[in-house]
Amino acid sequence: MNKDTESNWKLGMFVIIGLLLSILTIYFIGKQQNLFGSTIHLKSQFKTVSGLKVGNNVRFSGINVGTVDEIELVTDSCVVVGLMIRKEVQKFIKTDAIASIGSDGLMGDKVLTISPGNLSNKIIKDNNFIASKSSIEMEDLMKSVKTSVDNAGIITTQLAKFTYNMNNGNGSLSKLMTDKEFANSLKNTLANLEISSKEFAEFTTKMNNGKGVLSKLVSDEKLGIKLDSTMSNLESGTKGLSENMEAAKENFLLKGYFNKKKKAEAKKQEELKKKNNSKKSEEIIPKK
Repeated sequence: MNKDTESNWKLGMFVIIGLLLSILTIYFIGKQQNLFGSTIHLKSQFKTVSGLKVGNNVRFSGINVGTVDEIELVTDSCVVVGLMIRKEVQKFIKTDAIASIGSDGLMGDKVLTISPGNLSNKIIKDNNFIASKSSIEMEDLMKSVKTSVDNAGIITTQLAKFTYNMNNGNGSLSKLMTDKEFANSLKNTLANLEISSKEFAEFTTKMNNGKGVLSKLVSDEKLGIKLDSTMSNLESGTKGLSENMEAAKENFLLKGYFNKKKKAEAKKQEELKKKNNSKKSEEIIPKK
């Protein structure tokens, strides 16, 4: 009898402990899935859900506030995701909130994240849609990384070729780095250029501050006026000389001389013209 009582007592304790564990498990799972509290339902539309599953967490400002309770494929490019959110969080979610799909860590489960809105002050209502933002696909990310790695490989190859040519080439930049004579020649050239620039600076200083004729010609306004007047007088004198020469041609004492000179010039031009015509004829008629 005592053995039967002890066995029944152990069996009863085992059943009670099992029931308690079951109740605790149901409680924690229900709490995690918002089965025992007040909730609201929201929806968001995506082109692709990137592996999101029913039961995945929904986060708002980094806090788990609900779960994904429905994923419905509407068309080949439209997926509607249903969200179950705790009622007490509703007052923080505005109508311009944005939903996006991310990962819980680098290789963790998918998480739907709701980003707070900034422009609207209206609280979202039950069964409303919220805007969505496309997530970065791992495949696209890997393609981008591969492209970057390929470009880095090309750049490394070109850099190696460049350094080889720099060490073994005959170009000016290679000589500048390796040829001492070329470097010294360039150094001397730069030194000469520095000297020339200093001398030119001294020349311009003297031009601006000196008392020579060239300096006065550049800076002295009175000298410029005198020079301008001299040039005007010279131009007038030249014009008068030309008029005198024309008058001399009409003078009866000198008229014969100028006519004789004019005829000689005309005869010379005529002979030169005949000579040129003769050369052209010889070039046109071929020799037999």
